[in-house]
Amino acid sequence: MIQIGDTIISRDLIERYFCCNLMKCKGACCIEGDAGAPLEKDEFKKLQEILPFIWDDLSVDAQAVISRQGVGYIDRENDIVTSIVNGKNCVFTYYDVMGICKCAIEKAYRENRIDFMKPVSCRLYPIRLKQYKDFLAVNYHRYSVCRNAEKHGEQKCLRLYQFLSDQLIYRFGIEWYQALNSCAKHFFLK
Repeated sequence: MIQIGDTIISRDLIERYFCCNLMKCKGACCIEGDAGAPLEKDEFKKLQEILPFIWDDLSVDAQAVISRQGVGYIDRENDIVTSIVNGKNCVFTYYDVMGICKCAIEKAYRENRIDFMKPVSCRLYPIRLKQYKDFLAVNYHRYSVCRNAEKHGEQKCLRLYQFLSDQLIYRFGIEWYQALNSCAKHFFLK
């Protein structure tokens, strides 16, 4: 484990290779799982605010779920998560012409219709954050649908923390990321 400030970071972030390969996985991380994407309280409110701007990008089934239960719910671990359709897709997904599952929030952001890219948990995936009393755990969620991403990262010699550098900087700041990068360099010099 690595400690930076009040975060405890799994060494998997610097040891494991990773680079998403959407042509292989087809965006399965937005489909598979037992709950929606974890949300922070302010993100839940933000999703409610931007909903009118992305409504037409959502499937009819997703619109029905949102109309019935809202953009999110409390899961069995007592966390706020995005609502899901038929126990699978996040309500904010859509499929492109190649059959790849993508995020309607991110699409609207890239088209400059909204100022919110997507929830931090989605931006950081496959990294998961878990708040404990005295620290924030930063862990790699190894998921079978991401095996191709691990192989792809190894081919590119790209570690998980490098692949998600922009998103880690967004969440934790440049100084935190530079400290993580220094830890990684030290680790590989051993």
